[in-house]
Amino acid sequence: MKYDKWNFLSGSEAAAEGLEAAAIPPLAARVLAARGYDTPEKAAAFLKTNTSLLYDPFQLKDMDRAAARLEQGIVSGETICVYGDYDVDGITATCLLTAYLMERGARVLPYVPNRLTEGYSLNRTAIDLLAGRGVTLIVTVDCGITNVEETDYARTLGMDVIITDHHECKEQLPRAAAVVNPHRPDCDYPFTSLAGVGVALKLVLAMTPPEQRSRQLRACSDLAAIGTVADVMDLRGENRAIVALGLEQLNTRCRPGLAALIREAGQEHKNLTAGTISFSLAPRINASGRMGCPELAVELLLTRDPLQAELLARQLCALNRDRQEVELAICQQCEEYLERNPAYARDVIVLASPSWHQGVVGIVASRLAEHYQAPTFMICLEGDRGKGSCRSWGNFNLFQALEQCSGLLESFGGHELAAGFTIHKEQIPAFRQKMAGLARTWRENHPSDTALTVDVLLPDTRLLSRENVQTLELLEPHGVGNPAPVFALERVTVVGFTRVGGGRHTRIQLRKSGVTFDAIFFSTTPKDAQLAVGARIDVAFHLQINEFRGVQTVQFQVADCRASRSQAAQSQQLYRLYRSGSPLTGSELARLIPERPDFVAVWRYLTHFAPEGELRESPVRLSQKIARSCGRQEDLGRTMVCLEVFHERGLIELHRSADTLTITIHKTDQKVDLEASEILIRLRRRKAD
Repeated sequence: MKYDKWNFLSGSEAAAEGLEAAAIPPLAARVLAARGYDTPEKAAAFLKTNTSLLYDPFQLKDMDRAAARLEQGIVSGETICVYGDYDVDGITATCLLTAYLMERGARVLPYVPNRLTEGYSLNRTAIDLLAGRGVTLIVTVDCGITNVEETDYARTLGMDVIITDHHECKEQLPRAAAVVNPHRPDCDYPFTSLAGVGVALKLVLAMTPPEQRSRQLRACSDLAAIGTVADVMDLRGENRAIVALGLEQLNTRCRPGLAALIREAGQEHKNLTAGTISFSLAPRINASGRMGCPELAVELLLTRDPLQAELLARQLCALNRDRQEVELAICQQCEEYLERNPAYARDVIVLASPSWHQGVVGIVASRLAEHYQAPTFMICLEGDRGKGSCRSWGNFNLFQALEQCSGLLESFGGHELAAGFTIHKEQIPAFRQKMAGLARTWRENHPSDTALTVDVLLPDTRLLSRENVQTLELLEPHGVGNPAPVFALERVTVVGFTRVGGGRHTRIQLRKSGVTFDAIFFSTTPKDAQLAVGARIDVAFHLQINEFRGVQTVQFQVADCRASRSQAAQSQQLYRLYRSGSPLTGSELARLIPERPDFVAVWRYLTHFAPEGELRESPVRLSQKIARSCGRQEDLGRTMVCLEVFHERGLIELHRSADTLTITIHKTDQKVDLEASEILIRLRRRKAD
């Protein structure tokens, strides 16, 4: 079980039927009703994806100044540099604005810094280089909002700077010719969730005559959609319209570089979705920046030569395979270290090494954060300095946390859920300690942050036809604010399972109501999922159509699974009856009495994760974690009896307060005979009677 609990939305069946009567397909109707779009009018408003959702670009603070200064640069023949970030958002923004300026006949130079040698955003070395090339105007995209000193330095060299960005603002803004950022405190723009490429798109539209904006929007929408999805932006409002239009463009007619990349990624002749961008196109574009050659992706997205596009797409895909190998090696190294040193994964994960590749540690941080359910900070050391990438867990606000640790850092920037920073090596221990305290406080105040939201609990499998599943495309594009719907079935039988993808993923066969379904559980092993053939489980999943040799079938993409609620509830109920002194039958006592493997599993978990100090956890969560650690079915009753026996025999100190257990291990070199436990003797005697 990956989540603390599952939260089921309470959609009205009557509302769903009302939406069906308005010609909305049944599965989509149930999702919309569950999410509060429970009338045909509300549903129609949400499903809207047309350009009426877009706001006037001049509502952005300083947009008039930015457009005027850039127009001046075009007319006067200045050499203009579009200066972007090296991630997908930054690369697509760079190419979007560069392509537009080239169409206008401007003298334009795209520049994306090398992640490995220059780092993030504007830097003096790059500014000197650009000045030497005759650049008199720099337009940043997806970066620059914190570059106060660098902007001042550019001005001393006779260069103006226009900042377009979407990252969090610090107290002082750069003294630039214009600063366009929906997060400016003095900006009243109605939609603050634009990606960096979205802000760049707004600049292009501001410079386009109103009667030509529709054509220009369509021409830019493919790049805007890719950058918006890749940067995990909220896909409601303006972004929903931008991404929907971009997907339409990608599925019909897109630029040569993207067409070649789609073919090389094996996505040609498929219906491209936001998921295609997230898991297929974006990682390949991102690989160029992560591996230190962002110019490869820039050239691919700007080329008009189909043959050149094919060559560049192949190079980019090969680079992505290299990135995957490096990422896997670092991830395995970190997991092995954390298995040996579990205390380092307790509240936060802060790891550092001089041997890691700076370009891929952000992805590794994401994987570790999800696996260990803790905010993760990966620091690449070079001498006495370290460059860090971090990813959140449970909505822990990274930007605010880094602000509170700013006295230990040389610099930082980013979002709530993903950020970067630089730190001196000697400050890392203090940083780890302070960040752990912040994360601990966050967990105490936000106990439900690891809940899975289930949109629809299906009573049976009758709606899971291929035709019904295909109609869920109506709800696209999916992402933050409009996640792919999660469905659930209870008391599903595990028919079989096997490890795939080099052992990293699990393919499962499930049966419910006489119907068998294939399921895939990514980044989860059978042991992690506590699978057993014949077991009854509850499963939460996304629905998708899988095609193999021309045959299409419904497939579950598992979000989480757990022992069937009836089984888990029975175990908890048995333990409650036992604690209250209620009479239990012999078979009920047999289910409650631990056996040797149960004691071994609980003890191994305790000594691994609480070798020193205290372990604090809810009974349910502790039982789930112990079951996952040893690949056994969850059984809260037996787990709690094991803990009581350990407490009785002096191996641990066990305290209960509200719904929390506090466990302290007592170190001893002497053998302890668990069979002498009065608890066990009493339970076995009652069973025999």
